[in-house]
Amino acid sequence: QVQLVESGGGLVQAGGSLRLSCVTSTSAFANSAMGWYRQAPGKQRELVASITRTDITNYVDSVKGRFAISRDNAKKTVVLQMNPLKPEDTAVYYCTAWLPFAPTQSPPKYWGQGTQVTVSS
Repeated sequence: QVQLVESGGGLVQAGGSLRLSCVTSTSAFANSAMGWYRQAPGKQRELVASITRTDITNYVDSVKGRFAISRDNAKKTVVLQMNPLKPEDTAVYYCTAWLPFAPTQSPPKYWGQGTQVTVSS
């Protein structure tokens, strides 16, 4: 059973920053794409950022230039640095992992429990 454990959410004022971290138990981390989804109340879940096993990153247009995703294969950790934050970034953020060598166009296989990010105006 693969586990994804997120940390780093919280309440921050607009213009501030947060760093989300996700540690996974999968032994195939180095061969798996990783990503962060978010879901705001009343809205559809969306893929915010992803990083492939070869460190190719992709972002939803609304966060380009503000968010940065990175990975540390030795620590089996993926990080989402968010700065500057806007009120519209308020959502529950989920760490996700794809099966080894699976493309990010496919649904991720594993999900974390989610961490709340709230940005006040």
